Amino acid sequence: MAKRPDSDSFTDMFGRFGRDLKLPNVDVEAILAHHRKNLEALEKSARASAAGASSLFSRQREMLQDTLREIADMTQGYRAPGTPQDLMAKQTEFARKSFETTLKNASEVAELARKSGTESVNILRMRIKEAMEEIRAGFEKK
Repeated sequence: MAKRPDSDSFTDMFGRFGRDLKLPNVDVEAILAHHRKNLEALEKSARASAAGASSLFSRQREMLQDTLREIADMTQGYRAPGTPQDLMAKQTEFARKSFETTLKNASEVAELARKSGTESVNILRMRIKEAMEEIRAGFEKK
């Protein structure tokens, strides 16, 4: 029986063990490329979410500034002398405008959040679809 050298590395021993058991070869580069694509998709999804959150916060800040400006304008209107009926009419008009603006702003914010979430999820959904196709193609090769 031939004596094997004492300097066999662990990977050599493991490879020989796999060959003796007739295990299939593993394409490490393909696995790394697959995971690299997964990480790229996650990064792209995170960037889309961050961009969406940034635009959402920016728009909310603009809405708050507009609301504060309207309140300031309304308070200037209260200083003008008028009858109690005029004062009630101004308050009613302000309440109506405030309600309409709140509904419009809430709808706009919800739409921005939906778009941001949808874009992020679609990026991940596409990567999952690609990954499944890669796996299917790998099985078809063999």
